[in-house]
Amino acid sequence: MIPELFSIGPITISPYGILVAVGMFTALVVAAWLGARREGFDRRTVWDFGITLILVALLGAKIFLIFSDPYFSNDLSNIFTVDFLRSAGVFYGGFLVALAWSIWYFRRYGISGWKMADAFAPAIPLGHMFGRLGCFCAGCCHGRATDSFLGVVFTDPQCMVEDHLLRVAIYPTQLIEAAANLLIFGVLFLGYRRKSFDGQMILCYAMMYAVARFIIEFFRGDTRGWVWDQTLSTSQGIAAVIFPIALVLFFIQRKRSATQSR
Repeated sequence: MIPELFSIGPITISPYGILVAVGMFTALVVAAWLGARREGFDRRTVWDFGITLILVALLGAKIFLIFSDPYFSNDLSNIFTVDFLRSAGVFYGGFLVALAWSIWYFRRYGISGWKMADAFAPAIPLGHMFGRLGCFCAGCCHGRATDSFLGVVFTDPQCMVEDHLLRVAIYPTQLIEAAANLLIFGVLFLGYRRKSFDGQMILCYAMMYAVARFIIEFFRGDTRGWVWDQTLSTSQGIAAVIFPIALVLFFIQRKRSATQSR
């Protein structure tokens, strides 16, 4: 765990921030390449959309963090702390807000939403993978205590692991989710050439990540919001809603494509 690399005056440079930035840039490069090569978009169009998409997603992630984390929801003054600035926020919060904003953007500028979304489908888990590696460096989004061989131990008091879990073996849920995202990226990127209808890639991503996130959440040990008496987390609740919606849309889009091709 490496919470900080170096400081320049009051500014601290951390592996978390660098990895998140690398993830965003890499995701945009992949999305622009797929958008131009597979979907016929101009690369600048993809970059323009992608940059604004990231800004909106970050805002949504921060908003959801305020309402899902008791540390912020119980004392709103904590949103003015370094902890709030360092946190990228709740991923699903950013995803949902970005989704709503994207629908408006596509209609406003007459862009094929399903095609653009497909171009970003492999890019999202790739960027997310780098973000989770950053989480591991910072100690956030960590797992619960375990006797498993998978256990890792955080000792630095500057990390974001709760005090009672310092120097205790815990699940490296950040690395597990990073691996899951890398696997999802590989499946989508390699399977892109076999795409048969618009929306296929983004809907497959939504379903695969929902399953992965739902399972991984059971091993998390950090403070999170709950939708069912500390049985299901906020992210699990969102995943449980997203999966069936994406599944229904998958079959609707596939049927619509088959009908149009006749």
